[in-house]
Amino acid sequence: MLNRREALDLVAAAGEAFTELLATAATLRDQCKGRVVTFSPKIFVPLTNLCRDFCGYCTFRKAPGEPGAKTMTLDEVLSVVRQGKLLGCTEVLFSLGDKPEAIYPEMKEFLRQRGVQRTLDYLYEACRAVLEEMELLPHSNPGVMGKADLQRLKEVNASLGLMLESTSERLLLPGSAHDDAPDKKPALRLRTIEEAGRQQIPFTTGILIGIGETWEERVDSLFAIRERHERYGHIQEVIVQNFRAKPDIPMRLHPDATRDDMLKTIALARLILGGEMNIQAPPNLTPDGYELYLEAGINDWGGVSPLTPDFINPEAPWPALELLRQKSAQAGFKLKARLPIYPEFIHQGDKFLPPSLIPYVEQICGDDGLVRNNGPLANLPILHHSITPSTPGISE
Repeated sequence: MLNRREALDLVAAAGEAFTELLATAATLRDQCKGRVVTFSPKIFVPLTNLCRDFCGYCTFRKAPGEPGAKTMTLDEVLSVVRQGKLLGCTEVLFSLGDKPEAIYPEMKEFLRQRGVQRTLDYLYEACRAVLEEMELLPHSNPGVMGKADLQRLKEVNASLGLMLESTSERLLLPGSAHDDAPDKKPALRLRTIEEAGRQQIPFTTGILIGIGETWEERVDSLFAIRERHERYGHIQEVIVQNFRAKPDIPMRLHPDATRDDMLKTIALARLILGGEMNIQAPPNLTPDGYELYLEAGINDWGGVSPLTPDFINPEAPWPALELLRQKSAQAGFKLKARLPIYPEFIHQGDKFLPPSLIPYVEQICGDDGLVRNNGPLANLPILHHSITPSTPGISE
């Protein structure tokens, strides 16, 4: 794996050096992961979009009374999960604002009426209902958490997640991406990631690129993730996600991260984090050319839903599974469905899963640790063209 100096030297890669960088990362991925690319068939559940943070790039958060503001009831959660189960989904992704009850009396009242005090308590009840009544696997991204909440949520989640986004303190300055966002302080997010490691929780994290960070800060963020994983061995996947400007956000005039920026960052992530790490990039945020991410070293497309939109980026629809499979095949990869917990962590279930969760995982998991019978892909038409591995690197 690269050291920091080597990684920073590669930031300047252009032309043939850029192509060679991608090829090196792709070769490392092939050696450790083969030519399989995975995705998680999921139901996206925005439990609440109320949030106490005011990030400059976020279109998800709302305030009470604002059009689109919504906190779902448990009946609403179970209704959409029931539909997703019929379509072959196995993951229920809970996304929600961070501690909205801290600033909104309306959220406090909503929670009081349901017999809980905090949004994290309500999330626990929602996850438990999904697990016990629908027998699908929750994966929650509830923001900054402490030891007690991580321990409690581990009992009803196959995995948990928190995007590091960036270790840059500059992004907290007035007018920057994380201005007026107390839960985006890098130290707080790193503390949550570390505590998840101490609690042996399969964990998802990642970086958000194009929000004002420098290349050096981007590299440092990846090394911060590597350091935590080397210490605890709990990070199951790292997401490289690109900023997209939207007309209703403070950063609406900020330029999007380019495709080449994504390709270079993915390749650096692969070489920094190593061949065994699962590295993911969302296909819906680069609708034209996302298959090139395979040439830079990813081995996972993340969660893709046949039912619900990406509520964080509602302007960016998921690719149809048939199209995703075709594009993967054309690039030389076989697409397979996975669970919200990766095979290598399932195979260490006695370490990373509480005993109560193991039966729920086993009933939808095949011997290979992926979704039994390939989930929703089983109902797609058989591809008749052959899969021909492509040459590492890209050409324009």
